[in-house]
Amino acid sequence: MPRTVIAGIDGSPESRAAAAWAAREAARRGLALRLLHVWQAWRPSYGYAPMGAAAVLPDGPGNDESRAQRMLDEMYEQLGDRYTDVDVTAEQVPGRALEVLRSAADEAEVLVLGSRALSTLAGFVTGSVSMSVLAHARRPVVLVRPKSPAGDGGSAETEDEAHEGDVVLGLDFSCPCDELIEYAVEAAMVRGATLRVVHTWSPPPIYGYDPAAVDPRHIDALGVAEGSALDDVLRPWRAKFPSVQIETRCVADRPAERIVEAAEGAALLVVGRRIRSGITHIGPVTHGILHHARTPVAVVAHR
Repeated sequence: MPRTVIAGIDGSPESRAAAAWAAREAARRGLALRLLHVWQAWRPSYGYAPMGAAAVLPDGPGNDESRAQRMLDEMYEQLGDRYTDVDVTAEQVPGRALEVLRSAADEAEVLVLGSRALSTLAGFVTGSVSMSVLAHARRPVVLVRPKSPAGDGGSAETEDEAHEGDVVLGLDFSCPCDELIEYAVEAAMVRGATLRVVHTWSPPPIYGYDPAAVDPRHIDALGVAEGSALDDVLRPWRAKFPSVQIETRCVADRPAERIVEAAEGAALLVVGRRIRSGITHIGPVTHGILHHARTPVAVVAHR
């Protein structure tokens, strides 16, 4: 099956930003782009939040299948004209958003979805459908929000161009994570960017649960050991991708907060989701990151 970047769209500013991001990613990687809209002919009278059901339009005058098709055609023409080197296709698929997006996630090189903008009370707000897709997807899923506040008329393409900078990887190397590291290194390579790897760790219980209360000499010694272990993990990737500059940071602190902080101004934040038999969940650290990160976030499933 051809490798494809798939963007779930619904006509909202969030999904337009996601589609523009997906088009640029397809261009960077030399992949085809598929615009996907899920049409629920039997849809309920209420609408899902953007990205929560990434392709459902609410009931109302004019919100019918033909309007959805016009929106899809507009996005197809807009991105096709802008990214002439990218093979762009657009498809309207009937069915349940959750089921269609899960299937699309398994077929895609990466699935890209939109998210509502941040507010002072809520971070990277995600809906039940998107969280379920993330929890089941075996391929990377990227969540994108527009730079401009929703509804202000900002251009998705202009906003997408603002996503420049380094790639940040939040890494816990206590379990195998080759898929996660490979995705992050390749993302940095196609952007000509630096990969900044952030690893957080906690002192053993014998030292207490508050790193600030521990003798600094113990923290320093443990930090050196963690940094050395991180270098060991990354050594083969530095050898495999010599053109990518890889920087590291080890810190004894809460992972979600430090990773989100490190990703401010980055082009992309990459985090992982462990695949466990019979268990479909995102994990507390990744979940926390999704609620507070301002940059596009790629969630990569790994063993």
